[in-house]
Amino acid sequence: MGYVRIVVENVDFSYRGLFRPRGKPVLRGASWTVEPGVTGLMGPNGAGKTTLLSLLVTLAAPQHGRVLIGEHDVSRPAGRREARRLLGFVPQRFSLAGELTVADTVSYAAWVNGVPRRACGGAAAGALALVDAAALAARKVRTLSGGERQRVGIAAALAHDPRILVLDEPTVGLDPGQRLRAREVIARLGASRTVLLSTHLVEDVAHLCERVGVLAAGRIAFQGTFAELEALAEDSDPGRRYGSAFEHAYDRLIARVGATS
Repeated sequence: MGYVRIVVENVDFSYRGLFRPRGKPVLRGASWTVEPGVTGLMGPNGAGKTTLLSLLVTLAAPQHGRVLIGEHDVSRPAGRREARRLLGFVPQRFSLAGELTVADTVSYAAWVNGVPRRACGGAAAGALALVDAAALAARKVRTLSGGERQRVGIAAALAHDPRILVLDEPTVGLDPGQRLRAREVIARLGASRTVLLSTHLVEDVAHLCERVGVLAAGRIAFQGTFAELEALAEDSDPGRRYGSAFEHAYDRLIARVGATS
């Protein structure tokens, strides 16, 4: 199976309720293309990153516009069903059954995602090898460290061999050594898949991402390479007394979008 892109086209999404029948706008005409390799998603709190990820992994459908996972339009039930075969998702917070072994945990994830029962053990072994966790197979989940647990979560998302992997804050809460190992795993996965990494850590983007999208005021305000966003910084600005050029450019972008929204 070849590489698969994510395409977001002019997407609107609002949260509706009893006292807000027209909804609270979250995404407003958002458009973005996520290519193979590792792409970062950044944005300030409340920008709509969680909502956008929910649309991309088919937990919700756009109210206007469309999201394509490969050729599958997730605004339609049939499209969502087909898209899920291509998707692996690791949310920021996920639960694993502590009394199960790592092998059984990943095997179960394979089965849930459509792998034939007889093939689940092999699928789990392959997924654990991909994340350097084969040695953990016989361990109980409750004995894992934070970094080990994160890698097992990624293995579970990979057990059905998806072409797209979506990770929400995968290095949050890890110590420096665990974070480095997680980045090594993610970089390797990006060599053969489309990996979308939502993070607020500039270091993750700098070390991992070939491209980055910045979500602000309900739309993708920037999409390009790390270097292209960094180049937006005015290095001669005497007011910049701390932070990297990337952080400076990011802050200026968010401020500019906020002023015009």
